[in-house]
Amino acid sequence: MTFTDATAQSRTFARAWRDLADGFARRELWLHLGWQDIKQRYRRSVLGPFWITIATGTTAVAMGALYSKLFKLELAEHLPYVTLGLIIWNMINASIIEGSEVFVANEGLIKQLPTPLSVHVYRLVWRQMILFGHNIIIYVIIAIIFPKPWSWADLSFILALGLIMLNCVWVSLCFGILATRYRDIGPLLFSITQLLFFMTPIIWNDKTLQQQGAEGWLKIVELNPLLHYLDIVRAPLLGDTQELRHWAVVLVLTVIGWGVALLAMRQYRARVAYWV
Repeated sequence: MTFTDATAQSRTFARAWRDLADGFARRELWLHLGWQDIKQRYRRSVLGPFWITIATGTTAVAMGALYSKLFKLELAEHLPYVTLGLIIWNMINASIIEGSEVFVANEGLIKQLPTPLSVHVYRLVWRQMILFGHNIIIYVIIAIIFPKPWSWADLSFILALGLIMLNCVWVSLCFGILATRYRDIGPLLFSITQLLFFMTPIIWNDKTLQQQGAEGWLKIVELNPLLHYLDIVRAPLLGDTQELRHWAVVLVLTVIGWGVALLAMRQYRARVAYWV
């Protein structure tokens, strides 16, 4: 068999899907590695990963209090809104920024340990789930202070979180492969996400634009896909009315994203070890 034939056989959707399935099957490995990442980051720290919780909580409270005054919004409504926005944003932002470095950061393991590439992506997403679990404590405390009416429909946030996890996987796969080949992608994504933070309704909302007479910007904001990802989790947790259009956009992007991820895995999975 020639090198060309071997390369052609490796570029199949079956091989790409097998990598994803085999990687998920090695749960003990990436669950352990993800947990070790958290422990290693806060080694010899008394509070450990709760430092992230404290930092996120402090930022949320400060920004929620400040912007509720600036925009003349009720603190009881705006503080939970900002807090959830920051918590969800941190998870999405990490899947983009850290996802672009997921293969480069694991160069040693990729070259020395024969494991599916997807193991490193699952490890990243699992690590972000752990951090999300720590940070959601902030919202629980705020929800106790400023209680909201709940209904059984609000439990849809669990499904929404599952959808975001699925999207975090394909985002990390796509940007990870792309940034491994072109190292300028990482800094570019960092700049883009900084811009998107201010273009996404996290510290401001629709009422803010209406008060400023900028209702026309609402149509432009709708083009930001991160708005829809935020809303499917934040709306049920805030007890707000859920809009089906947000779910529709997320579902469509999930299908398209996974199609692109499978294509990228099919074409470039075998080359990542040479690029890192």
